Amino acid sequence: MEIRPVRYDHPDAVRLDREVQQEYARRYGGDGDATPLDPEMFVPPNGLYLIAYEDGTPLATGGWRVQEDTAEGYAPGDAEIKRMFVVPGARGRGLARRILAALEADARAAGRIRMVLETGSKQPEAIALYASSGYATVPKFGYYRGYESSLCMGKPLVTDA
Repeated sequence: MEIRPVRYDHPDAVRLDREVQQEYARRYGGDGDATPLDPEMFVPPNGLYLIAYEDGTPLATGGWRVQEDTAEGYAPGDAEIKRMFVVPGARGRGLARRILAALEADARAAGRIRMVLETGSKQPEAIALYASSGYATVPKFGYYRGYESSLCMGKPLVTDA
C-alpha cells in the first residue's frame, strides 16, 4: 500500500469523491456534501490531498486545507480535514488512520496549529476514528455549522513546551 499526494481534480480523486458523495447521500439524504471545494485549496503549502493505492487501485482519500475564516467559526492557524473516505471493501485495514496521520504531519510542518474537521452523527465509524486519534468536540464551524447532525472536532497540532 502506498499513499501518494495528488491534486483534488486528479481522475482518481474525482471518482472517489463521487463515491463519498453517494455515501453521504445514503446516510443523510439529498445530494451529498455541498461544501464548496476547489482543487487549489489542497495545493501545498496551503493544503494537501492524498490517495492510498494498492496495486494501482485507489482505496482511500483525505485532504487538508487552510481554513481561517472566523466568520464561519474557524480560528487562525486552523487546518481542516476534508473528504476522508475509504472504499467499503478496504475498510477496517487502518487506511484512514494512516492518511489522517500523514495529513496531521503535513499540516504541522506547514505551520498549522490546530486540525479541525466536521463529520455527522450518522458516521459513527468516523467519530470513533477521530476520538481514538485525539480529537475532541469543538464549537461548530463551517458550511454545516447550523445543522443539528453536524459534529465538529479538533486536535492541537502543536503543544506548549
